[in-house]
Amino acid sequence: QVHFEESGGGLVQPGGSLRLSCAASAVILRIYEMGWYHQAPGKQRELVASITTHGNANYEASVKGRFIISRDDAGSTMYLQMNSLKPEDTGVFYCNRFPPINYGWGQGTQVTVSS
Repeated sequence: QVHFEESGGGLVQPGGSLRLSCAASAVILRIYEMGWYHQAPGKQRELVASITTHGNANYEASVKGRFIISRDDAGSTMYLQMNSLKPEDTGVFYCNRFPPINYGWGQGTQVTVSS
């Protein structure tokens, strides 16, 4: 049974920053490529960032240069540092394997960017 738990969301003003955390098994983080996914209100969930087992990161165009994905294997945690937040970043953020697995979806963490 795969279990991912997201945290760190909240309300932030445009231009602000948040750091999201994803708690997971250290084994999972070592052997699978992982991703952060964003579901904006009324829209489908989309991949915004992924990190390979070797630590190589890839970003969707709209977040490139603003978001940083990282992985702390020893601590069993994956992070998403989000800077220069925009209102369109509002939504629920999830972590999961990449490609995602159906039973890997957790509750997500809500991010609201608003003045």
